[in-house]
Amino acid sequence: MPSNDVRIILQAAVPTAAVGAVAAVVSGVVAGGKGAVGAVVATLVVLLFMGIGLYVLQRVAASLPHLFQGMGLMLYTAQILLLFIFMATFKNTTLFNPRAFAATLLVTTLAWIGAQARAHMKAKILYVEPDSSKGDEPERTGHSS
Repeated sequence: MPSNDVRIILQAAVPTAAVGAVAAVVSGVVAGGKGAVGAVVATLVVLLFMGIGLYVLQRVAASLPHLFQGMGLMLYTAQILLLFIFMATFKNTTLFNPRAFAATLLVTTLAWIGAQARAHMKAKILYVEPDSSKGDEPERTGHSS
């Protein structure tokens, strides 16, 4: 994986983990130990789902760039649906507080998306690969200077 890809994943994962830690503390204060457990589980779910999704999307972009946009839309739709399914599955659990879980899931998902968008905007990614076969010849555009 190119270093730029790792950097983008880290720039999205670290703020998400920080938001999850704050949510765990708040949930622990508001809902007790089960609230903190729910917040930690939600944070781990978001980091796992979104991290794997971003990794897959970057691999598709490298190998099949013509499928990048469609794959991105499909991947984000699938991630959101999986998160909703996960929430619905654990709606009536006694393992952790479902409200703390759902709130943390929402907040950390938004944190991931925001941090990922910021990381992509700050990354200096070339839109076009430079052609190295021309050597040192200047590009001719047909215009005189």
